[in-house]
Amino acid sequence: MLKNIEAGLGLFLLLVGSSLATGCSRATDADVGNSATNGTAIAKAEVPPVVTSGPSAVDYARLEARLNRLVEAENMVGLAVGVVENGQIRFVKGFGTVASNSQERVTEHTVFRWASLSKGVAADMVALLASRGQLSLDEPISRYSSNLRLPNGNETRVTVANVLAHQLGVHGHAHDARLEGGEDPRYLRQLHAMLPQSCEPGTCHAYQNVGYDAATDVIERLTGKTFEEALTENIFAPLGMANASASRGRLLASQSWARPHRGGRGSRPEEVLEPYYRVPSAGGVNGSIMDLTLWMRAQMGLAPEVLPQAMLDTVQTPRVNTPGENGRRRIYAERTPTSSYGLGWRIFDYAGHKVVAHRGGVLGYRSLIMFDPARKSGVVALWNSGTGRPAGIEYEVMDMIYGLPHRDWLRLDGGPAASPREQAEETDAAPAERPREHGTGARRRP
Repeated sequence: MLKNIEAGLGLFLLLVGSSLATGCSRATDADVGNSATNGTAIAKAEVPPVVTSGPSAVDYARLEARLNRLVEAENMVGLAVGVVENGQIRFVKGFGTVASNSQERVTEHTVFRWASLSKGVAADMVALLASRGQLSLDEPISRYSSNLRLPNGNETRVTVANVLAHQLGVHGHAHDARLEGGEDPRYLRQLHAMLPQSCEPGTCHAYQNVGYDAATDVIERLTGKTFEEALTENIFAPLGMANASASRGRLLASQSWARPHRGGRGSRPEEVLEPYYRVPSAGGVNGSIMDLTLWMRAQMGLAPEVLPQAMLDTVQTPRVNTPGENGRRRIYAERTPTSSYGLGWRIFDYAGHKVVAHRGGVLGYRSLIMFDPARKSGVVALWNSGTGRPAGIEYEVMDMIYGLPHRDWLRLDGGPAASPREQAEETDAAPAERPREHGTGARRRP
């Protein structure tokens, strides 16, 4: 009897998925010529200036010298880094080139893919709508997403907040490979119903992409706009993020954009792949290092007219412990011994200080953000090669912010010993297209 029910459900999902695949409304390259807001006028913010003088805990001359050394490594192509200190933008610079076969230099306005940093953008947008009374984060996701189906009908129990905290009760990275194979993400979210339940919904953490993108359904249903239009109107333009977008076509149309590379300067640029733009809440945001710096500054509560403090507190509050992340960052254990996840954000204890962070990686692009919301200080970085080595940037900068002894986290002069996986990641090609948090070389991350 059970087998017959499962077979019938599978056939129903296949038929529904086929119809969805022919009518997907998400933005594509064909939308590049259209305004991200369909002609709606949007007030744009004044961009805070870069402050180049004054007291500082960060030695910016030393930082720049080390970044220049880093970008000369064979496994690097281009790099961009931004630092906010005490609420002021103190450092925003590009290094290297946009492609291995180009002399065009990376600048503060060169656009990269943000990969899984997109998850924090999506979570903020959902929480912003909640702060306006348009939904409750504790409501079932089934009220807003008609295509996410979970084992045992759990979509009626899993809340919007559970989705944003990766607490669906199924194994991590569910159906990512099928998304990469070209299948419609809305159909794949229906197929989640056929997965084995790994825990009670809301009780464990398993990192998702396809399932996480139910957040896009929430945003588009409540705003009546595409994901990209909603972000542009509510976040990008009001914060002055002039080069931020959320589609492949708009990346390719950027005046200056970094090409993806599996390896470093000795490798050829790769094609920018489409699949994870089809789950934009999970991995579809693009932007420059200036955009990312402005975004980080807003996360510190410095743009309350756009992102209210109460909303930021909601997404930056720990909801579930993530011991697996502690293991992945074990070479940094003396600085960040414990970790947890909020809504689209990771939260760490950094030598006794609360920091909020996330990392990201898709084929040919890597990203990171780490900041202390109390000190209103932090660092962001984007690069276009497969190596995870620049991950040490966040630790070198935060060490200076906290006045901790210098450690060679970038391993320019030996530094702490990397694990075999980390050593492989510094020299090997990047894995297949998959928005993940870099740092292990593993394709799937719970």
